[in-house]
Amino acid sequence: MKSSKLFACLQLMRPANILTAFADIVAGYVIGYVLQSGITNDWNISYLASHELFWLLTATFGLYGGGVVFNDFFDAELDRVERPERPIPGGRTSKLEAALLGTGLLLIGNLAAFKVSTISLFIAAGISLMALFYDKYAKHQTFLGPLAMGLCRGGNLLLGVSAFPAMINVSWFLILIPIFYIGAITLISQGEVHGGKKINLVIGFLFYILVILFILSLGLIMEASFLYSLTFLALLAYLIIPPLFSAWKRHEPLLIGKAVKAGVLALIVLDAALAATYGGWLPGVIILLLLPVSMAMAKVFAVT
Repeated sequence: MKSSKLFACLQLMRPANILTAFADIVAGYVIGYVLQSGITNDWNISYLASHELFWLLTATFGLYGGGVVFNDFFDAELDRVERPERPIPGGRTSKLEAALLGTGLLLIGNLAAFKVSTISLFIAAGISLMALFYDKYAKHQTFLGPLAMGLCRGGNLLLGVSAFPAMINVSWFLILIPIFYIGAITLISQGEVHGGKKINLVIGFLFYILVILFILSLGLIMEASFLYSLTFLALLAYLIIPPLFSAWKRHEPLLIGKAVKAGVLALIVLDAALAATYGGWLPGVIILLLLPVSMAMAKVFAVT
């Protein structure tokens, strides 16, 4: 019984997705380090051995885990109809237990962020509030839903940068990348259960292209890292565009779900592309190593 309860809690937390949040933090940390130190392609893995990075990874574990737990908490009644296999409607955990778990995780996230800096705490608190706003109110809104979730992921990237607080001022614009990317996924996911509208898939595709061009332009600015950006972005396009095209052609909920899943897991590749753009191939590869682990977890735990 205890093991079943533990598994239900893990299902609520979506472990495969949490790894994508780890990728945000590492990418943000690399960006902050490079901007502060001026080191680009001469990256050393030892640069990742810091207390700040440990606490920020702990923070995003709590923030993301808590956010998705409350997602199921607020959707419990809807899930009884559309997704009865989920832990709450399936009776493997209760709404009260989910609320306690989600609250505890969010508290862990904010306390861990505070161990780094007050700026980190401020960002973590903002992510917490935006996640709850998305879960409760914005999720089913065509405009507010993608914007709220994009701000959560953009905030998570800046949370990684906050290990170097002064660098927030020169990297804040990077929040636009997760906003448009997550905006694309959220728009696509609105047709996951009943099929939705094809226009959402078209807009999602355009958002994907915009993100790729944005990072490519950063690679051109960094000059020496352009080929690294191009390589990782080619992999990103390979992972997200074909499933989206299949969903657009046949427009079935199952295919839309696969396009959403591909987009979520490919967040790791997106972060790898960002890290490679600023720090060279090594930090990109380090982040990319999270992808097979996340994909393996996605076979056991739901992603969407």
